[in-house]
Amino acid sequence: MRALDLEDDRTAQAVHRIGLRAYRVEAELIGFDGIPALHETLAQMRAEPLRWLGAVIPDGEPVAFLAWRRTPGGEVDIDRLCVDPGWFRKGLAGALVDEVLREDGPVIVSTGAANTPAITLYERKGFVRTGTISPAPGLDLATFRLDRA
Repeated sequence: MRALDLEDDRTAQAVHRIGLRAYRVEAELIGFDGIPALHETLAQMRAEPLRWLGAVIPDGEPVAFLAWRRTPGGEVDIDRLCVDPGWFRKGLAGALVDEVLREDGPVIVSTGAANTPAITLYERKGFVRTGTISPAPGLDLATFRLDRA
């Protein structure tokens, strides 16, 4: 696990590619293909004010990533967590979540309400479901929070 620098073209392109592949899988799981990150360009992704963590293979190529920001209220907001489908079920998502949990403060995250693998992961890490929101017609998101001392 290491911080990712999206100023590096190779890294940014790999992260963008992983995100597109992972969000296609999520779109199928939740029955909604309007996930914003699924349609963003490389430039739009790079412009997001996020901190990026990656699981990388020995050649330095990322195969999974987590992007987060600090909210004005001090929460760690997990904006996206993506694993390249070829690397599913190898513990990478959980390891990335563990890494961000080293940050101080409560942690919030949302995912498709029908995304059972993601919901299972967050609940296993101690997150508590706080509700469901519908930011767009046909899209229900489950929201979670983890408060830590």
